[in-house]
Amino acid sequence: MSSATRRNSAPPAPSAPHAADGHDLIRVLGARENNLADVSVDLPKRRLTVFTGVSGSGKSSLVFSTIAAESQRLINETYSTFVQGFMPTLARPDVDVLDGLTTAIIVGQERMGGDPRSTVGTATDAGAMLRILFSRLGDPHIGSPQAFSFNVASISGAGAVTMERGGRQVKERREFSITGGMCPRCEGRGAVSDFDLSALYDEEKSLNEGALTIPGYSMDGWFGRIFRGSGYFDPDKPIKKYTKRELNDLLHREPTKIKVEGINLTYEGLIPKIQKSMLSKDVDSMQPHIRAFVDRAIVFGTCPECGGTRLTEAARSSRIEGISIADASSMQISDLADWVRGIEDATGDEAQRSSTIEGVAPLLGTLQDTLDSFVEIGLGYLSLERPAGTLSGGEAQRVKMVGHLGSSLTDVTYVFDEPTIGLHPHDIARMNDLLLRLRDKGNTVLVVEHKPETIGIADHVVDLGPGAGGDGGTICFEGTVEGLRASGTITGRHLDDRASLKETVRTPSGALEIRGADSHNLRDVDVDVPLGVLVAVTGVAGSGKSSLIHGSVAGRDGVVAVDQAPIRGSRRSNPATYTGLLDPIRKAFAKANGVKPALFSANSEGACPNCNGAGVIYTDLAIMAGVATTCEVCGGKRFSADVLEYTFGGKDISEVLAMSVTEAREFFGSGEAKTPAAHTILGRLADVGLGYLRLGQPLTTLSGGERQRLKLATHLTEKAGVYVLDEPTTGLHLADVEQLLGLLDRLVDAGKSVVVIEHHQAVMAHADRIIDLGPGAGHDGGRVVFEGTPAELVAARSTLTGEHLAAYVGA
Repeated sequence: MSSATRRNSAPPAPSAPHAADGHDLIRVLGARENNLADVSVDLPKRRLTVFTGVSGSGKSSLVFSTIAAESQRLINETYSTFVQGFMPTLARPDVDVLDGLTTAIIVGQERMGGDPRSTVGTATDAGAMLRILFSRLGDPHIGSPQAFSFNVASISGAGAVTMERGGRQVKERREFSITGGMCPRCEGRGAVSDFDLSALYDEEKSLNEGALTIPGYSMDGWFGRIFRGSGYFDPDKPIKKYTKRELNDLLHREPTKIKVEGINLTYEGLIPKIQKSMLSKDVDSMQPHIRAFVDRAIVFGTCPECGGTRLTEAARSSRIEGISIADASSMQISDLADWVRGIEDATGDEAQRSSTIEGVAPLLGTLQDTLDSFVEIGLGYLSLERPAGTLSGGEAQRVKMVGHLGSSLTDVTYVFDEPTIGLHPHDIARMNDLLLRLRDKGNTVLVVEHKPETIGIADHVVDLGPGAGGDGGTICFEGTVEGLRASGTITGRHLDDRASLKETVRTPSGALEIRGADSHNLRDVDVDVPLGVLVAVTGVAGSGKSSLIHGSVAGRDGVVAVDQAPIRGSRRSNPATYTGLLDPIRKAFAKANGVKPALFSANSEGACPNCNGAGVIYTDLAIMAGVATTCEVCGGKRFSADVLEYTFGGKDISEVLAMSVTEAREFFGSGEAKTPAAHTILGRLADVGLGYLRLGQPLTTLSGGERQRLKLATHLTEKAGVYVLDEPTTGLHLADVEQLLGLLDRLVDAGKSVVVIEHHQAVMAHADRIIDLGPGAGHDGGRVVFEGTPAELVAARSTLTGEHLAAYVGA
């Protein structure tokens, strides 16, 4: 065909759109999870959608409890029933239609498990890859990758085994040996414990006289029956008169089968029993009275055999270019990445080195990419040996992100819960870039967020509200960021809020001296923390803020620290039980009706006999999700019918627990129901912005921000002179930050000292003094780079915090 013919020919007719191209929306119709009020919304695929609204407005209910939950449930159903039996069962969300779902990957802010054996290395693939690398390149060669694992013990054994062969039983001698890397002295924990025996028992008393001072070890229960029936010692003899053998049996005897009162039982010495029941748990996850006992009775120290590395001498002796796996694990990840990058340049025989390196080249490349992802995501200051339980919620969330950055998967729905938690303004731009990269690879990115910097990059915004709890659960706005600004919603009105520097600041009344602080990355820090004022401790993530304040201030007398540790509570726990509010309420009901307080507890004598006070009947359907149906006897009220006949102020106990904090505060504040103790606790809940919560609402339905503020409200009851708050703006809407600042002002005006570890510029601008750490993270931080007022920090612009605060206040 000539060129002229080609020019004059008609263009090809457009082809009809393919049916598969029409599925570009996630459609939600009639969502009713938690407080959602029959919500319907269309979300664009392969776009970044940010969900906004006040804390408790229903964001997490829509994104996590509805969209992500249904996606994961449908994926689980693709497996066989046999496999499903080993997987968590998920109930179908309360929604009419969910259409257009793709595979959902949830990157939440739950902190990693508190198991002391879990580290950053074991929680990601980095640790496993490093072990393989040393098992291939380490000199001397000591064995397989498990020889470098502090979670694998070295064991060996031999014996006869019996098997059937050709219809006959044949005995053979077999031997086995496993070379592990676990230090035998500390069993891979890196620390050893010594017991203060005087904290375990009173040697002047006998067991029958209550000599044991260990929580739960009374002579009235099974422990008493086991001690009396063991026959190893006289329970009426004072412990100081025990023979050496009797004392050894009391303290150190290994598990031994005994028979007591015709029942087969196991007797075990106190120390191994405490080690298994208490010391196997992370200290932070213990109940308060158990933790107090452990702190009193047990002294932890670095293992003298492994030096805290958790590894055997053999594992530490194998090296690559002079570096052992213990050295590599303790390096800052940014430094470790550089070291791995330089392995190919190692000295030695050229041919042999080339052959060996070539054999592990894929492993080196993957490990390098993983470590670079840590650096890229702002976690280069961590080390692989860092215990996972010590990571903040924001750090844990970003560690989970590492595995997704290099993924080749596309058309996946990534769901993030406030990914900017724990990030300095300097790092938020980096996080935004990562979210946009995930989107640009063809993925749908759903983000629950309060920070205006992240809301501003959204392709699509869904604003829920208008209020929280029962006043929320509806779509207030759906559209672009510019449309949100002009919408008139609470989020739209506050999106461009900027706090201004205070014209006058308070004068400190004294100072808490910190001298020579050197925990983690701190470099022998000397600083005076002002008292009687609001102090903001700032700096980039990993600069040493928490190490300084929690390590040197939080443990002192008269100091109350409200950290980011999650609230633990079952579906039977609620704000009334957690805060202690239920106690004065039960006593008031009991006094008014002349009965026992226990009747007004759904977990005690007042429980509905049919549902045992749960309010619902749970039916286990094995591989399918269990079904919860409202109890037909109590109608979900949780109490027996006779208890509901008792009233106080014209209300029965179930009606009181159905009240919001605001309603209950008014109810118990005056009239015949006036109860000062209850009114005081309710006032503190209202102060932290939880006036909309129902008293009987299960803790499992609260958002992360609501739980932290609930914890803050309980600590306000403590008589303390100094309050340490760790990022109290976590989970707070822009409109709620102002209320939090008012609460902090009231605390200071009441004569308290408040120290806030914070990244939010509004809190920085409102502070009386700022202590800024840095200049960077990890070994690039750990120094105080500024002390003074916010105005002085803005004027100097000498730090990253100063530059961002100056831009925020428009200076």
